[in-house]
Amino acid sequence: MMATSRFEATDHKLLVDGEWIETGEWAEVKSPYDGSPVGRVPQGDAALVDRAIAAARAAFEADDFPQHERAAVLDRAAHLTAEREDEITATIAAEAGKPIKTARVEAQRAVGTLRFAAVEALKLNGEMVPMEAGAAGEGKLGFVLRFPVGVVGAISPFNFPFNLVAHKLGPSIAAGNATVLKPAGQTPISAIKLAEILLDAGLPKGWLHVICGPGSEVGNAIVENEDVGAITFTGSAPVGWEIRAKAARKKVNLELGSTAPLVVNEDGDWEQAADKAQIHAFSHAGQSCISVQRILLHEAIADQFTERFVANVETLVTGDPMDEGTDVGPLISPKDRDRVKGWVDEAVKGAGELLSGGELVDEGRCMAPTVIREPPRDAKVWCEEIFGPVATIHSFKSFDEGLEMANDAAFGLQAGVFTCDIGRGIEAANRLEFGGVLINEVPTFRTDQMPYGGVKDSGNTREGPAYAVEELTEPRLVIFQG
Repeated sequence: MMATSRFEATDHKLLVDGEWIETGEWAEVKSPYDGSPVGRVPQGDAALVDRAIAAARAAFEADDFPQHERAAVLDRAAHLTAEREDEITATIAAEAGKPIKTARVEAQRAVGTLRFAAVEALKLNGEMVPMEAGAAGEGKLGFVLRFPVGVVGAISPFNFPFNLVAHKLGPSIAAGNATVLKPAGQTPISAIKLAEILLDAGLPKGWLHVICGPGSEVGNAIVENEDVGAITFTGSAPVGWEIRAKAARKKVNLELGSTAPLVVNEDGDWEQAADKAQIHAFSHAGQSCISVQRILLHEAIADQFTERFVANVETLVTGDPMDEGTDVGPLISPKDRDRVKGWVDEAVKGAGELLSGGELVDEGRCMAPTVIREPPRDAKVWCEEIFGPVATIHSFKSFDEGLEMANDAAFGLQAGVFTCDIGRGIEAANRLEFGGVLINEVPTFRTDQMPYGGVKDSGNTREGPAYAVEELTEPRLVIFQG
């Protein structure tokens, strides 16, 4: 396979108050696959964050960025993203270790995300309130207007380093907010490239700031600054809820983890389910909040599904993310690789049956796509988010039991159910405690305009530009007495 070293490593800068700056302190971004350099980014600190937030506040208070101009900037940014697809794709693959064909899909999705945000900038409005529906409201005219929160602090994850940043920045700009972004330390270059695109698209000075650095300093400075009106965070549940506790008086929008279940009933299309699960349990080495983790099978079709699924998994190509033939790349770090291997070993030691994978491959760089049947229900591969290329298989005797098993989780982001019975589909929609219930689809499915988010430990918000814009604005009631 071809090595990632062919990616040209360059130095990048931080964006503060319309200027690209260096700080004198650098962090090197390395390929998760072979450790080759991808680039260097300056490191910011709390003082730089405070400077950026003050500039963002000043830009917002100047109130010179109307809706139609915000929409035009976002639309131009979508066009520029499409034009720079190859560059963006290579950057995502190099710094995130995402297989390049998957990285290309991410770059293409971001075009849509920005376009949807542009539309929302044009649609931003309020609603009428039927005052005369109550006797006290007779003779009054009531309506609700929506106003931006002011300054948004955005903290993005490593696994979708371009499109999830677009999901932070696009709706924030559309809503009329100035934004201070802290990208993931492992994958900051993709975020910087999106910031470059937005500036090239005409985003005015002060409306976006990008500061890299450790979460303990840069992240905390964003969260704790009183001039930040809202935080939008995607990442792990412990970190997200800690942010929520620290910022009790702010809007804090959390999109967190999951142990996504796929329920396949005996009357469902189990062959289609097995084929889709092969892709969506292992794409980006399982490093997705909605990667298929717990596959729950009716006992009548469990053996057939398992045979087909395992055969599918064993055709996956693991290795260099820059190679077009690669299906599964590395985990984001050796620490995460070793963690996932440890969880697999724990499950197998606890009587889970290893059906495929379970070992490190490609000279130890990658974790092989792994399937474990019936691990203990107290094993980490059942109870906790794996965030690795591992799927577990469990059988159930009745549809009712399958739904109960799906709900047996601290998380509730998305669940998939395969059944040909519309009544069972409706039952699943009513009973499953998740932000999204997908009938005859895997839980990994997402389009960028849909409401996406979870309940329980999976978060408290909905993303998708239309829904994120609502989260990043405040309603204001206006009443006129006739």
